[in-house]
Amino acid sequence: MQNIKQNTYTKLIVLTFLVLALTPQAWANSKTTWHTDFDTAQQLAVKENKHVLINFTGSDWCPWCIKLDANVFSTSEFAEFAAIELVLVKADFPQKEQLSQEQAAVNQKLARKYAVRGFPTIVILDPQGELVGTTGFRQGSAASYIEHLKELMD
Repeated sequence: MQNIKQNTYTKLIVLTFLVLALTPQAWANSKTTWHTDFDTAQQLAVKENKHVLINFTGSDWCPWCIKLDANVFSTSEFAEFAAIELVLVKADFPQKEQLSQEQAAVNQKLARKYAVRGFPTIVILDPQGELVGTTGFRQGSAASYIEHLKELMD
């Protein structure tokens, strides 16, 4: 009987730690808003005096895009940074998922405007919509990627 209680108690502790460990990830995903309407995002950037980050991605097929999302964009650290500094736009070019014709056309137009040649391409605009820099996948932590973005924004 003592062994059963101890096993149950141990399982409860492990479950509690798992829930606490996953909470920042869930918070990040729920607090990070990716716009698909560039014009709306640009208006918001002007209103809130924030930079615009456009993520040109192949979300369901591009290994570097998937890795960038997992290692940076899906972290609570990035969510906190983005909430203060950025308006986020996702221009997705999936192969498995079907976008609406309208959304696919909008994404293509944006990709032509910013001369996107590969994925992921990250475009940073100032609050007035002027290009301040482009980047892509980089090895390292979310913190190092955020520092890189800050350098581009300065």
